[in-house]
Amino acid sequence: MSERAGFGKPTGKDVVSGFVTGLFSIPEGMAYASIGNFSAPLGLWSGIVPTIIGSMFARTVLMVTTLTSAIALTSHSVLTSAGLKPSDIGAVATLTVLTGVVMLTLGLLKLGSVMSYVSTAVMTGFTTGIALQIIAGVIDDATGFSPTSHNTVGKFIDAVVNIGQWQPVTVLVSVSTVVVWLLVRLIKPIKALATLIALVVVSVPVALLGADVQLVSDIATIPRSLPPFTLPDISTIPALATGAVAVALVALAQAAGISAAVANPDGSRSDASKDFSAQGLANLAGGFFGSLPTGGSLSRTGVGTSAGARTRWSGIFAGIWLAIIVLAIGPLAGYIPMAVIGGLMIVIGGELIVGRAGDIALVFRTSALSAVAMLVTFVATTGLPLQQAIFLGAGLSMILSLAAISRTGRILGLEKSDGGWRISAPPEELPSDRTTVLHYTGGTVFAEVNRLEEEWPRTAGARRAAIVLSLGASPMVPSATFLKALDAIALKLHRQGVRLVVCGVPERFRLLLRRTGRLEHLGEDDVIAQTPKLGEALDIAYARAETLRAGQLAEDDPAAS
Repeated sequence: MSERAGFGKPTGKDVVSGFVTGLFSIPEGMAYASIGNFSAPLGLWSGIVPTIIGSMFARTVLMVTTLTSAIALTSHSVLTSAGLKPSDIGAVATLTVLTGVVMLTLGLLKLGSVMSYVSTAVMTGFTTGIALQIIAGVIDDATGFSPTSHNTVGKFIDAVVNIGQWQPVTVLVSVSTVVVWLLVRLIKPIKALATLIALVVVSVPVALLGADVQLVSDIATIPRSLPPFTLPDISTIPALATGAVAVALVALAQAAGISAAVANPDGSRSDASKDFSAQGLANLAGGFFGSLPTGGSLSRTGVGTSAGARTRWSGIFAGIWLAIIVLAIGPLAGYIPMAVIGGLMIVIGGELIVGRAGDIALVFRTSALSAVAMLVTFVATTGLPLQQAIFLGAGLSMILSLAAISRTGRILGLEKSDGGWRISAPPEELPSDRTTVLHYTGGTVFAEVNRLEEEWPRTAGARRAAIVLSLGASPMVPSATFLKALDAIALKLHRQGVRLVVCGVPERFRLLLRRTGRLEHLGEDDVIAQTPKLGEALDIAYARAETLRAGQLAEDDPAAS
């Protein structure tokens, strides 16, 4: 398998795929910009420079870097929370560049694995909440009624209560868009083009009939030009620095699943850290060319792969084709009804919710704790600014991880059997006149200490006894709390006359025990290091414990020796 994903030779399929993706980026880019209350052209510019740069450097070669709904909503939330307006181009450029700096830093520090700490439960609650926000955000476009509530659920309630104020023509156009999309999705050869076909099929007759609906041109004029050069407003950096971290996390979290869902056609391996860097470079460049913050888009990547993308050139062509199309027919996009975009956003939001149905069911069936985490994140996403919701979700993920680790720790008994070792239940009380072998499995963080103490045998009253404690499966560097608990156990056994031998200890663990003074009660010779041969350290430790016990027996009864 190739380790490096090169550029490869562009194919005809890449050219066609790029054209389809670029064309698709017109309605989707404008729609996503609109739901974030940004000027529609920014959605177009977000699919040119960032898409080209991202495709050049990503290790997931078919990943398309562009604006997504979650990024648009999060960016809007960050700007408004900082007291800035989405129409402030300098502030937008600053947010995009800062987002790029965060992404690039994470990539250079090789922190691609950080996304694995955002649990499925939290990510499911977050993306489902985002999907609901997408639909709530286009109620005005789809119905002609503008809800007054700022809460996502409140918007739906407001809309239903005031259904009499919906504009019939607007509703007809949005419903027609959804119907056409559904019908096209039933035709497999053109299924991937359903959004584009629905856009054209509904928009053209609406324009020809001159229907009384709001158009994209009523919101912003789409210039027939390349992305403009924009300069960040340096004065907004302090207000946007923290928010940029949230935008970056949202974007990277969305992109994290692309490498798993879309394998590299050339057989090369994806690299999350390199993908982080690629998205960072895309934002650094895009910030100077009218782009909103961007990240890996699963929907746009899916369009490209469905259209036959074979190399990273498909993404590069997508950005180039979008620029050409905007230059050639840019102003014509202004005739697209906002009701059509509203209908498409309802479809996209619905798809996200349906796509998460399996994960929602899985989370509910897994555990009550996971279900609570998912619901809390969902409520936070629909009721709080998105940057606060993602930080809350990350915190919940950490709590879930620690809770899961705390349940993994166990004390097992080991008994000699046919030259090997057989797993058994640990004794509740330590037997006298024998060496008892215990094996600790699980983590060695502070959350595990209670389990270690709870399952440890009662040792009071044991005579001429020894314990071998195997730590072979534990992490390389334990927590201070674990070391303190181990030291307390060793001191207690020492006072009771029970000898303790610890085995399977990595060299770094041994050095840590020496550096922290924890060998005082254990003893240097009673800490047996790991060996390359499986079970060898345990055999050595058992022999050592038997020798210690024999010496103890000789001290208690000299005649026996």
